[in-house]
Amino acid sequence: MAERTAAILAIGDELLSGRTRDINVHRLGGWLTERAVALKEARIVTDDIALIASALNDLRARYDYVFTSGGIGPTHDDLTVDGVAAAFGVDVVENSAALARIEAWYRGLGEEVTPARRRMARMPGGAILIDNPVSGAPGVRLGNVYVMAGVPRIFAAMLDAVATEIEPGIRIHSRAVTARGLPESAIADRLRAIQAAGGAGVAIGSYPIDGDRKGVTIIARSASPADAESAIDAVRSAMRDLGVEPVDGDHAALRGMTTSDEAGEAR
Repeated sequence: MAERTAAILAIGDELLSGRTRDINVHRLGGWLTERAVALKEARIVTDDIALIASALNDLRARYDYVFTSGGIGPTHDDLTVDGVAAAFGVDVVENSAALARIEAWYRGLGEEVTPARRRMARMPGGAILIDNPVSGAPGVRLGNVYVMAGVPRIFAAMLDAVATEIEPGIRIHSRAVTARGLPESAIADRLRAIQAAGGAGVAIGSYPIDGDRKGVTIIARSASPADAESAIDAVRSAMRDLGVEPVDGDHAALRGMTTSDEAGEAR
């Protein structure tokens, strides 16, 4: 089984201005990990057709899957569809199936499809629709590119809609150990040696707990569970040599980023 890789292109002026914090990268990373797909790169670009197209062409040539988030809503600055079309060299067209879904959604709410709402039926020519059970207007897939909403709960729903299309890769096994009170800097040289001994088949990550002096979690990852376990055994020994008794598991406090998850039509 081959390694499967992915990237995400987050799109929106609000991300770069600091107005909105992104959690879709975090969500996608965990979702892909469950499917043994490695998220290798995340980029953010402003709402600019040429920049979107350039970044997308670079990413889709290098990774098995590319996900975009944001910029597919009803307003004038939602330019992701145009950028995707430019990247693939196709026209932007009104997709009749997408329009039918949008009309049905708003009919169910007892509301009209305004010209702004109709704009969400604009799709790159030849695109395949991605279901949106949260707000009706679909995302699209073109080639290995999945074009999704930026609102986190809609993004998550669209991920569920395409789950069966993602071919799993090599399962990565991880082992974690934590040493409270051991500065990351104190074990850095030992980790370098353990990484060298494990070779390219093992990746060792070091994660300080609330600052270097409060402790550190070390995680060993490998396609081979035996190799991951061997590496973490060496880390345990190194921690004991430094006078700290290790505790299995990752006990570091993980502080997730939050983003605007407002209701409405913004995608």
